[in-house]
Amino acid sequence: MTEEHSARLLLGKAHAHIGETPYAVSIQVGKHALSADEPKSLGGQDAGPSPFGLLTAALGACTSATLKMYAEKKGWPLTSLDVDLRFLRSEIEGDHIERVLTIEGLDDAQKARLADVAERTPVTLVLKSGVAINTRLASETA
Repeated sequence: MTEEHSARLLLGKAHAHIGETPYAVSIQVGKHALSADEPKSLGGQDAGPSPFGLLTAALGACTSATLKMYAEKKGWPLTSLDVDLRFLRSEIEGDHIERVLTIEGLDDAQKARLADVAERTPVTLVLKSGVAINTRLASETA
């Protein structure tokens, strides 16, 4: 392993496949099968979440799990946490995500601390900073 590759840590891996059905995508993430599709208004059949729906779902999953872990580490009596997300596109505000936390079992100071922690969850930080995407064609000999 080269020095460059020794510092790499695989955080996620997925395979997406589309065939002849317009916009219906089969996704494999480890042993988990998912699907994605575009809404009917964009020519799909709405047979699965849209790509932006999957993106907001990933942010919601990361937010929920991170805040649960944080509360457990602090010994806080978090009884439930809901994360509502909306990905919005606006000519005035640009692309942005609205995230609303509904937290049960904690006092106002603890809730405020979780809202602060939500701003630094791993997926939040990646989305806020952007991430390099390197695209290449599969080798014909591979």
